[in-house]
Amino acid sequence: MQISDQGIINRGKPNTPRAFSTFPALTPLADGSLLATYRVGSSKDSADGTIELKRSDDGGQSWSDPATPFATILNGLNGSIRVGYITDLGNGHLLLAAMWVDRQTYPGQPLFNEETEGCLPMEIVLADSHDLGRTWSDWRVVPVPPDVGPPSLTNPVLILPSGRLALSIETNKTYLDRGQWLQRVVYLYSEDQSQTWSDPVTTCQDPTGRIFNWDQRAGVCPDGRVVTFTWTYDRQTTQYLNIQRHLSSDEGATWSAPDDLGFPDQAAHPAILPDGRMVLAWVDRFQSHSIRARLAPAADAPFDAGTEVELYRQTTDSSQTAAGQGDTGDLLAEMGLWSFGLPFSAALPDGDVMVVYYAGDDACMEVRWARLAL
Repeated sequence: MQISDQGIINRGKPNTPRAFSTFPALTPLADGSLLATYRVGSSKDSADGTIELKRSDDGGQSWSDPATPFATILNGLNGSIRVGYITDLGNGHLLLAAMWVDRQTYPGQPLFNEETEGCLPMEIVLADSHDLGRTWSDWRVVPVPPDVGPPSLTNPVLILPSGRLALSIETNKTYLDRGQWLQRVVYLYSEDQSQTWSDPVTTCQDPTGRIFNWDQRAGVCPDGRVVTFTWTYDRQTTQYLNIQRHLSSDEGATWSAPDDLGFPDQAAHPAILPDGRMVLAWVDRFQSHSIRARLAPAADAPFDAGTEVELYRQTTDSSQTAAGQGDTGDLLAEMGLWSFGLPFSAALPDGDVMVVYYAGDDACMEVRWARLAL
C-alpha cells in the first residue's frame, strides 16, 4: 500500500470565520463524484462553526466552491454544527446526520466543561437530499431519552443487511452535572428510512465506568458483519489505550470480545472494499505524532505492519499533554488544541482508498486528502 496522490480540499483563511477547516468526511456517489463534508469556524470550538460541502468530479484533483446549505439555528436557539456524515441510501437519496451544539444556553462556554466533564446541550439532526446533495431538506431532530445526555455523533448512519438503518451515538453528561460519567455507545434503529427511530440499545460499555469507548467508528462488511474501532481511554490512569476492534454478526445485538489491535490511539472510519479487505487509518498523537494507515485482508484479520503508510507527521514541537498526568477534564479541554487529526477513509470505485483529514497550526487549519493504491 502506498500514497499515489494527495491534495487539499479546503484551505483555512486566517482571521476569518473560515480560519479552521476540520472534522472531514467523504462519500463516493453513484454518479462517480466525491462529496466531502467538513466543519469551518473561526476556531476549532467556535460558536460560528458550521459544515460545508464540496464536490469533486475528477477523483479529488479539483473541488467545487463550498456550499453551506444547513441552518445553525434550531428550535429558535443559536448553535453550531460540529460534524456531518452522509449515507447514500440509493436512487439519489442521501441522508446527512449531523451534531448540532446549543451555543445559547451557556453563552461563550466551550463544548466540554473542564470542571464537570459535561457537554453543552446537543442534538442529532438529519437532512435529506434527493438529487445527490445539490439541495437539502430542513433539519429533523432525532429524539433521544434524557439518560443519553447530550448525544455525540461519531459515524455515518449504517445500512444493515436487513435494510434497517443504525445510528451510533455516544452518551455524555449535561454541562453542570458533577456525577459519575458512565459513558456508553448506543444504537438507534430505523425501519422506515430514518423517519422514526427505536429506543437506544447499548452496544458498548464498561459498567465500572473506568474504560471509555470514545469516537467509535463503524462499517458494514460485505458478509453483513458490523465492525467497529474504538478510541479507548482509561479513566483511572488517564491514558489512551490501543484501538479496540469489535464485530457483530447480528446487526449489533451481540458483539465479540474486544480485540486489541496493538497500536494507539484514535481510529478513522474504515474503508471496506467489496472483497472484504479493509484499510484503517488512525491518529497517533502521543508517540509518533502522525496519521497512519494499514491494510487487513478481512474484517477479523490483523492489520499487517508491513502495509503501514504515514499520511502526515507533525513537524513542529508537540505541546505538553495531560495524558497520564492530568485528569479527564484536562484531556477534554486539550482536544480543542490539537492541530491535526480525525481522518476518515472511503473505498473508491476504482479499488483505491481515499483518506481525508485536517492539519494546520494555531492560525488556521486545512482539510487534506490522500489516495492510497493497494
